[in-house]
Amino acid sequence: MNLVNLESVSHAFGPKPLLTDVTLGIGQGDRVGVVGRNGGGKSTLISIIAGELKPDSGRVTHNRGLHVGLLSQRDDFDPAAPVGDLVLSGRAEHEWAGDAAIREILANLLGDIDLTTQAGALSGGERRRTALAKLLIDEHELIILDEPTNHLDIEAIAWLAGHLAQRKSALLVVTHDRWFLDAVATRTWEVVDASVERYEGGYAAYVLAKAERARIAQAAEERRQNLMRKEIAWLRRGPPARTSKPKFRINAAEALIANEPPARETVELMKFASARLGKTVYDLEDVTLHAGGPGAGPVVLDHSTFQFGPGDRIGLIGVNGSGKSSVLRLLSGSVTPDSGRVVRGKTVRLAHLSQELAELDPSRRVLETVEEIRKYIQVGKKEWSASQLLERLGFKGEAQWKVIGDLSGGERRRLQLLRLIMDEPNVLLLDEPTNDLDIETLTELEDLLDGWPGTLVVVSHDRYFLERVSDRCVALLGDGKLSMLPGGVDEYLARRATGGALSARAASSGTAPAGQAVPAGAGAASETAAGGSNEAAASGGLSAKEQRELQKELGRLERQLDRLGEREAKLHAQMAEAASDFERLGALDAELREVTAQKDDVELEWLDLAARLDS
Repeated sequence: MNLVNLESVSHAFGPKPLLTDVTLGIGQGDRVGVVGRNGGGKSTLISIIAGELKPDSGRVTHNRGLHVGLLSQRDDFDPAAPVGDLVLSGRAEHEWAGDAAIREILANLLGDIDLTTQAGALSGGERRRTALAKLLIDEHELIILDEPTNHLDIEAIAWLAGHLAQRKSALLVVTHDRWFLDAVATRTWEVVDASVERYEGGYAAYVLAKAERARIAQAAEERRQNLMRKEIAWLRRGPPARTSKPKFRINAAEALIANEPPARETVELMKFASARLGKTVYDLEDVTLHAGGPGAGPVVLDHSTFQFGPGDRIGLIGVNGSGKSSVLRLLSGSVTPDSGRVVRGKTVRLAHLSQELAELDPSRRVLETVEEIRKYIQVGKKEWSASQLLERLGFKGEAQWKVIGDLSGGERRRLQLLRLIMDEPNVLLLDEPTNDLDIETLTELEDLLDGWPGTLVVVSHDRYFLERVSDRCVALLGDGKLSMLPGGVDEYLARRATGGALSARAASSGTAPAGQAVPAGAGAASETAAGGSNEAAASGGLSAKEQRELQKELGRLERQLDRLGEREAKLHAQMAEAASDFERLGALDAELREVTAQKDDVELEWLDLAARLDS
């Protein structure tokens, strides 16, 4: 039974139709993710479903007594109202304090907010989390969320996905967070060309199904063109020619990616990056850094030593307030460490995308502001013009001649990012580059970064993007170190869940939460203070020199693993070609076993060194 039905619904914004003759329904237990271009009608669709907006034509019906919870991108909080009153809706303290579900929501969304704080004193992100907490505490048959992951860090997003998966409510969610879509949605709606295309499954299934639809459509168009050519030939020849009916084989979705090369040729890009950058990019040596300047604010780094090498693609992770942006500013040179030093390579050509939008002349046009940097750029093996890159990042046709003063915040951010890339840097520092970007633009940005050679350090709460463009994850776990995470985001979440590091607040005060001991260290690259203190020596800790030597050895082993992996891939390809030559196949198989054994030995050696750095 459907909770909400839309019948022949149409709606326009001015002359632009956003929805045309849309018919669909949401049933009990449905979990639907909504995707589409910015401005394409996603928010309009969910506002109509929620009953907040009346369509221009068509009919919307709700089950009698249906309770709908809507998280929109705006709230109407009374500035004088305390957070606790807004979120708990008048529940007595003993009532909500005795409810484990309510306590869990408060802890994960409002753990850093005093419930007596007035709404007017909250930041935009805090207001957003307050609205989300209020919605989740109340009971609804249908929950509608418009960009719920905005202002949430990776840990909170993972918690929210798990929480929603356990609820019995039907769910309709608009989000650009593809990991979140995969985690919560069992169906996907794409709002495109004023209609709603429906797919089974989350984001990954949607991508495969859409690609298969495109393949079938392409085959149909090719067949139509062939028939037209044959018809023209028949008309010119006179008598009709007999032709057999063409047959088209429909492949499984997996066949679409069977021969697809890796997203990026890591070894080739590393070589190119090394040639452009030299051996040194950034070396942090015994660095101490406070978020608010020397001695002010929380400690971000405490006698930390770390190396960023040529071709490194690093995702920097941490809770909000842990100091990720401060680390990027340290690398960019806009802040200096309290102590220690940052060695910057002589060949470094830096571009830093911060969370603040750079001031651009509002009277200039989009294409002009890009071409003034450079008209052409080499990305990987291909040359792109400024106009082509603008089109890839969503500025199509006439949009390239828009006046900057008329651009939205998301469009300005895309323009700022493109201007940075056009300057051909060899080091990119990206602070939340995915803000205000839709999924289609995100995919184009990822593809662009795949072919970009250089060192990349990216901070993002978009887990899909982070894992897609980076090869390694480094975390700020609240202990003043940059900790390597071989297991990526999953390892980060596991370490946070098991108390593997202090919270940012506890770290800044030098105390651990009740019942939790201060960890001796975490991570692989900078666990011990550089230079070696008396305490480190007494506990058998590594000196800065020993750490650097181990890091160099780790780098050597990683390069060896890359070479072995490349050889392994070539052997697999050669074995496929020699499938009918049993003698050749046997020789290749013997060589493959030898390479695999070498790879296993090197991996064990790498793990042993990583464990020494982690001790």
